[in-house]
Amino acid sequence: MQAPRDPILATLLDLDGQVLVVDPAGRHYVRFVVTRVPASPEKPHGIDYLLTLHGPDGKRLVGFDNAHAVGRRKGRQAHDHRHRLGTVKAYEYRDAATLLEDFWTAVDSVLRERGVTP
Repeated sequence: MQAPRDPILATLLDLDGQVLVVDPAGRHYVRFVVTRVPASPEKPHGIDYLLTLHGPDGKRLVGFDNAHAVGRRKGRQAHDHRHRLGTVKAYEYRDAATLLEDFWTAVDSVLRERGVTP
């Protein structure tokens, strides 16, 4: 099974290992772990990914990943999912650009809710 061409995938893969401070006080940060894997029914897009926002205590506040199954979707175990403030929901992976956009939207939302950014 070959993953379809995704023009932003190289950008996502380049973020692997990056840790970025995302607030003026330097207390919240995001972390990216992204690697290529053979395409499979569980990971048809051919990547393992973990994108996370952490609070000052290091606790994960937001996460998007495909590390484990979280329910059924389209007759198969869904591995793509998101974490937000202790909840886990299935996530419909479309492409790398949408994943990055959805992740940063969730990060911005949580930082606003916590009063970290306006």
